Amino acid sequence: MSDIAQRFIQNPILCPKDLVPSTAGLEIACLLNPGVFTFQNKIWLLVRVAERPGQKQGLISFPVLRKNGIEIIEIAEADPALADNDPRVINYQGADYLTTLSHLRLVCSDDGVHFYQPAGYPLLQGEGEDETFGIEDCRVSLIDKTYYLTFTSVSAHGVGVGLRTTKDWKRFEKHGMIIPPHNKDCAIFEERINGKFYALHRPSSVALGGNYIWLAESPDGIHWGKHKCIIKTRPNHWDSARVGAGAAPIKTAEGWLEIYHGANGKHQYCLGAFLMALDDPSKVLARTDEPIMVPTADYELHGFFGEVVFTNGHIVNGDELTIYYGAADEFVCGAKFSIKEILEALVFYH
Repeated sequence: MSDIAQRFIQNPILCPKDLVPSTAGLEIACLLNPGVFTFQNKIWLLVRVAERPGQKQGLISFPVLRKNGIEIIEIAEADPALADNDPRVINYQGADYLTTLSHLRLVCSDDGVHFYQPAGYPLLQGEGEDETFGIEDCRVSLIDKTYYLTFTSVSAHGVGVGLRTTKDWKRFEKHGMIIPPHNKDCAIFEERINGKFYALHRPSSVALGGNYIWLAESPDGIHWGKHKCIIKTRPNHWDSARVGAGAAPIKTAEGWLEIYHGANGKHQYCLGAFLMALDDPSKVLARTDEPIMVPTADYELHGFFGEVVFTNGHIVNGDELTIYYGAADEFVCGAKFSIKEILEALVFYH
């Protein structure tokens, strides 16, 4: 497998101990998969912060959002109705629950490496019955001076795509769930094409079909339709089990360049790339055969859920692409790439 990432020597740049829990009685288990944007001449991360109660001997405890606040549920480890072989999800009496509750938190930086949490900005938390298990993995797209935040809304209803918009990061307009379950990994293009908004997203199928990347279009960025499957998993490849979009596609002279994640049957996550036509992104022109980034560093191999590199945010500066990513589902890290080098790694379709 190939790996052309130049990892920050300071990695991990954010660890759970670097931030304070949102609520007394909770602890931060993981920092994951930040959305990335520039604002007021700084680089900002909208980090997913996953929290849980301190664990007690013989018990599994986890938080759930209710109308009047956070409820802590405790289950005996020995309960025969409990299945807890995955650190991310448990099943109890036939129902699935997340072991952590995630919210989104803003941090900023002057140099893109050293981040701090500024005063005066709100936490973005789950609200309503479609977000009782939290909100996760936000992508941020800037279109006409408005920031579009697409994120994963999680509840007992399923996993869908939520949307909020803002201009100042202090006041937000909530648009509810724009793509229903089961769906995630939604990234909106940062430019209209022929007057239309476009977005990548990832429905999931447990029977027919699979975990593939789809394209959708919209007249207003809120209402989405004309869905088309454009990228599928590949048997016996590094992306054989699931694929999903990273951040907003990057406009190049050759086409729209998308960095995506792929996973195999062993739940090992790598990064790859594909290229879409500038005038019609439903036309996929090329795709990397090998990944451009593979979990190899210790902080990528070992953590809350190891062997994972996962991105949904980046900064473009000429040929330099700075990708911020979640490592081992626990740490936030950074790496630099050459866009030219990624384009050269693409294999074009005939």
